[in-house]
Amino acid sequence: MPNLAREPSSRELEHLLARYRHIRARSEQLCAPLEVEDYGVQSMADVSPPKWHLAHVSWFFEAFILQPFLHAYRALDVRYDHLFNSYYQTHGTPFPRASRGVLSRPTVAEVYRYRQHIDLAMETLLLNPPPEHASEIARRLELGVQHEQQHQELLLMDIKHILAQNPLRPVYRHDLRPLTATQPAPLHWHRYPGGVRHIGHSGAGFAFDCEQPRHRVFVDDFQLASSPVSNGEYAAFIHDGGYRQSALWLADGWSLIQQAGWQAPLYWQRDGDAWMEFTLGGLRELDPHAPVCHLSYFEAEAFAAWAGARLPSEQEWEVAAQDQPHPQGNFVERDYLQPVAADGHDDGPSQLYGDVWEWTGSAYRPYPGFQPLGGSLGEYNGKFMSGQMVLRGGCCATPETHIRSTYRNFFYPSMRWQFSGLRLAKES
Repeated sequence: MPNLAREPSSRELEHLLARYRHIRARSEQLCAPLEVEDYGVQSMADVSPPKWHLAHVSWFFEAFILQPFLHAYRALDVRYDHLFNSYYQTHGTPFPRASRGVLSRPTVAEVYRYRQHIDLAMETLLLNPPPEHASEIARRLELGVQHEQQHQELLLMDIKHILAQNPLRPVYRHDLRPLTATQPAPLHWHRYPGGVRHIGHSGAGFAFDCEQPRHRVFVDDFQLASSPVSNGEYAAFIHDGGYRQSALWLADGWSLIQQAGWQAPLYWQRDGDAWMEFTLGGLRELDPHAPVCHLSYFEAEAFAAWAGARLPSEQEWEVAAQDQPHPQGNFVERDYLQPVAADGHDDGPSQLYGDVWEWTGSAYRPYPGFQPLGGSLGEYNGKFMSGQMVLRGGCCATPETHIRSTYRNFFYPSMRWQFSGLRLAKES
């Protein structure tokens, strides 16, 4: 979080309050196309019902800002502290994640009333914050709105998975931005010289604790593909028997695809000789030029082996991204809500930002000198630094104001319901 050692000015607080209002409204806009029956579905253990997301992000403000700093605050229902605590063991006892779908109560209407209760209390606090706590409130508020933006992406991931389980193939939105057919430029490689580089957040603006501190790394000469792997390229891997060649797969990945029966990315299905994919706009013909999406780390690794290349390290990815310091791409604001083919190439690698999170070959581990946030907020990132892999760049469901070159996303290697793809790398 930004280091606000001084008391924030009234203008800074007004700006934070305006951002808070905007982001809170955006979460509800994302849920507006849902039917009330959609709000409570949990389609697998890793998916949370939409109404749980709406309640949890409100609980975050309640637990970490209102309860500590607003003396007159009274909880709407003290039982919500248990129901909507995600994983903060030092704060209380979280309700089991895999059982969130059994929470038929509180109702959707009651969850929205809970959000209104939180918003009114936050308005009261932010319009007249206690001076001795104003800087800490501002820091936590920034973390809270960034946290809600994370859950906005999770909402779209989870809604897609929920609707995809329904044989009626319901459409989330019929009015998504229409796709236009484009023919990307041929793949080529960008070379980067090796040496000592600096990665990690430098301290200007917001960053999560896991992005810090900025530190030195050594990278060898490397090459990075000019674009992410496309649907057409991945279809060629399938056609060549990629899911049947054990030599391409890590042992855990081979075991997983045998057990799960995977033969293609999540949401792909055959229609005769053609591939279709389920999207938030319904079932559509697969665009061969768009970046392939919904791959596990194991699938990304196997494709890279088949292609005679590898995944980039997160250090290599960030070194390349430093040449594009202002992220631009297909983010949630573009309103495609799925990856799209590039309409041209920049001087550097295209589509580094947006479209799909790109798997790297790096484990999610702490940077040298990493220090988690104090208190219960220290559980936000640090305790998950085991057994997960790093993804970079954001995706078509990521808010544009939420991403930066140092952002470290992380998932377990078997997960693929997130908007995840890959870009190839190789030695120079």
